[in-house]
Amino acid sequence: MSITNVTVLGAGVLGAQIALVTAFRGFNVVSWDINEEALEAASKRFDTFGAQMIAELEDATEESMAQARGRLRQTTDVEAAVREADLVIEAVPEKLEIKKDVWSRVGKAAPAETIFATNTSTLLPSSFAEATGSPERFLALHFANHIWLQNTAEIMPHAGTDLKYVDVLVEFAKNIGMVPVELKKEQPGYILNTLLVPLLNAGKYLYANDIAEPADIDLDWRNSSGAPRGPFEIMDVIGLRTMLAVAKLKENPGDWERKFMGILEGMIEEGRIGLEAGRGFFTYDDNGKRVD
Repeated sequence: MSITNVTVLGAGVLGAQIALVTAFRGFNVVSWDINEEALEAASKRFDTFGAQMIAELEDATEESMAQARGRLRQTTDVEAAVREADLVIEAVPEKLEIKKDVWSRVGKAAPAETIFATNTSTLLPSSFAEATGSPERFLALHFANHIWLQNTAEIMPHAGTDLKYVDVLVEFAKNIGMVPVELKKEQPGYILNTLLVPLLNAGKYLYANDIAEPADIDLDWRNSSGAPRGPFEIMDVIGLRTMLAVAKLKENPGDWERKFMGILEGMIEEGRIGLEAGRGFFTYDDNGKRVD
C-alpha cells in the first residue's frame, strides 16, 4: 500500500521531529496533542527544529522548510486527526494506560487499512497491541533523537503483526530519509536502547554516588571512545522529563537510582529540562551546541 497521509500522535521533542521531517520529505502530516498549550509548544519546537535542519542538511532551505510547514497541520481532535491517515505514528508519554487509551480511540476512528505504529522506547508493542482493535496492523517504528542526522528507524513487529507491514514501513522509512533496521522479534529497548541504556545507567551511577561530575564523566567517555557525546549530553538530548518518566517505571529502584531521580526532579523544577530548553546538565546555544 502507498502512504500519503501520516498522523503523528504526541508533539513532544521526538513527536515534533517525526512530524516535521515527514512533512519535509513530502508527506501530508497531522500533528496531534492534547490541548492548545501543547500545540503552541509544538509549534515552537517546529521552529527550532526547522532552523536546525536548515543549518545541518544540504537540501533544507528556508523555502523548502516553509513548504514543509504548509504540509503540516495541528489539532487537538484525535478522531479527526486519524480519519484520513494511511499511517499513524504514536509518540505519546511512556505510560501504558495513556497509550492504551489513545490507541483505543484511534482504532475506532481510523480507516480499516491504516497502519498503526508506536515509537515507544521502553514498552513492548504486544503489551498494548490489542487496544488498537487491529493488532495485525500494529508494530513499532522507533526513531533516535535528532532524527534528521541520527537517522535510524528501528522496525519491530510483535508476534501478531502481519509481516507485510514491516515491508511497508521499511519503504516509508527510506522515503523520509531514514536508514531502516529490522528486528526479527520484540526486544525491550530495540537494538539502540539495549546498547545505550547501560551507558546512561553507568553515568547516572557514577554521578549519584559522588564518584565524578557529569562534565568529567562525559569528557572521559568522549576522549576515550571517540564518541561525539557522553552519557549526560545524551540525556540532555533525550530530555530530562523523559529520563525521569522512564526511571519511574522501574520497580524497587536502588538508593542511587532514587537519588538520581531526585536530582532530575530538582533540575526540572528549575526549568533545566535539557537541550530543548537550552539548559540541562549542560548549556546549549540556539543551534543545540554546547557552550559550557
